[in-house]
Amino acid sequence: MKTIGLLAGIGRLPVDFARAARGMGFTVVAIGLVPGIDENLKHVVDKYVSISIGELDKILKTLVESQVAEVTMIGKVTKELMFDGSVNLDARCLRLLASLPNHNDDTIMLGFVRELAAENIRVMDQTVLIRTFMPAPGVLTVRQPTEQELADMKYGFRMAKQIGDIDIGQTVVVKNGAVMAVEAIEGTDACIRRGGQLGRGSVVVAKVAKPNQDMRFDVPSVGARTLQAMVDAGATALVIEAGTTLLVEKEEALKIANENGIAIVSMPDEE
Repeated sequence: MKTIGLLAGIGRLPVDFARAARGMGFTVVAIGLVPGIDENLKHVVDKYVSISIGELDKILKTLVESQVAEVTMIGKVTKELMFDGSVNLDARCLRLLASLPNHNDDTIMLGFVRELAAENIRVMDQTVLIRTFMPAPGVLTVRQPTEQELADMKYGFRMAKQIGDIDIGQTVVVKNGAVMAVEAIEGTDACIRRGGQLGRGSVVVAKVAKPNQDMRFDVPSVGARTLQAMVDAGATALVIEAGTTLLVEKEEALKIANENGIAIVSMPDEE
């Protein structure tokens, strides 16, 4: 059987990917990169080890020793871990960061891809085994968006595309045609809560893929945690990009949305 490496972050996606891969006959070797990995992951893979995201040399050696020639990187790994002192960086990781022109998300990830390639390990499309998680265009919830929410969805979609184009983030929070918050290093959930606080509730959240999104990493996703953050923020609507945004824990996420009157729309990119 072919062996696939799984570099796992936080969330349900690594578990779903591993189950899909093993269901197709692959052997899965998973490395948990950060604290808080879903406990179910170690039970649905053939081999599981925990290695800090900063131990780049150990990560690569483990993949080579496990005869992994192809790997996927999936799950939430917040970039601030690399800079807030909570993660020790080995010499190889420090050399990599020092060699980069900047520390934007894509720059760091492409540098990591090059390190993997140096060990003859190819990074695969994150979504190749879980494309069914990407909704087609349409309203996904019981409640339809209001006219104002739909206008804010379209505006937020455009604004999110623009911040994605310069590699800042993939999420914005808007209200009545004004941007309340833009996602940066803090991540989606914190952006949503900040936007809800600044907008005093009744805000709209937009999450989209970057223009020319590299499907090997940082594919946008929303799930139950996203919806709970929206509830906490008093958000009333969410727009995601059809065919490029992963909707994980779909049943639970839609249950939270419907119970709280949140409208979710999967919208195609019209440009």
